[in-house]
Amino acid sequence: MDDRAGISARFTLRLLRHARDPRFLCAVMAFVCVAIALFYPTLKLSRPVFDHIIVVDITRSMNVTDYRIGDRPTSRLEMVKSAMRSALRELPCDSRLGLGLFTGRQSFLLFEPIEVCSGFEAIDTAMERIDWRMAWDADSRIADGLYDALTHLQDLNANLVFVTDGHEAPPLNPRYKREFDSVKGKLKGIVIGAGGLNLSPIPKFNERGEAIGFYSEEDVPHRSTFGLPPKPPSEIEGYHARNAPFGSELVIGTEHLSSLKEDYLRGLAEEAGLLYSRLENLEDLGRALQHSEFARFETVASDIRWLPAGLALAALVVLYGVLPFKLR
Repeated sequence: MDDRAGISARFTLRLLRHARDPRFLCAVMAFVCVAIALFYPTLKLSRPVFDHIIVVDITRSMNVTDYRIGDRPTSRLEMVKSAMRSALRELPCDSRLGLGLFTGRQSFLLFEPIEVCSGFEAIDTAMERIDWRMAWDADSRIADGLYDALTHLQDLNANLVFVTDGHEAPPLNPRYKREFDSVKGKLKGIVIGAGGLNLSPIPKFNERGEAIGFYSEEDVPHRSTFGLPPKPPSEIEGYHARNAPFGSELVIGTEHLSSLKEDYLRGLAEEAGLLYSRLENLEDLGRALQHSEFARFETVASDIRWLPAGLALAALVVLYGVLPFKLR
């Protein structure tokens, strides 16, 4: 009995001596932290998540090359696609994202918002495959497209992100300006302006989708000839009620060139009760999507394996990187 007591006492004393050894303590701490991390610890946390539908302008002016990614000249549409894919990677899990296209006067929904982590591959692939050849109309009625999106996407419980350069084609007749009173405040969202501020040529393609140069002055109308003229007949040079209701004067402008119509888009956003932001680099869209006004807070089980794993790494660094030099 005494021998057993002596052995126990000696073991206890030896354990106490080891417990004072910082190397032993670091090794035990590293082992315990790794064991904890293996059991997938979680913590209930309230965090912001985001629900969006991104509607992308795929009209011809979005082919203008006035961006650069690295050293590579990049079209507006390709820049938007890259920015969307970058923003998708940054959205927290449990956020939802839908995708749509705009051309002509309509915004068409490709798919309703789906969870970004479980649906990442499908969303990312859809973004990558967006192409200007998917357009079903040659016109570009920005205000009508925005109004259409605000009207038809209200029941999907998501914010609208409308991405466009603001280039209306053909030019608008101010007499028929789109009003947003009926949809203002019905949906949160943001208008994202894409493109440079300087006028640039618009690429021209043949029926096979092959580039054949750029649009010239003769290729596009430089004023609206829709509906009633914006001025009274007495102020229109060469007015004829039947043959020349908009006058006989030849109008040549810059509609064959394109730039970001930022002031116009700011005005549309304000009228529709939306925010506005400009896409200047790849990170801008991600920041816009995570604006505090769009946050929806939800309590989720957050993975905290990084915490014990980090403590284990710190203990090993002290054990093998700090103590040997200190003891030496």
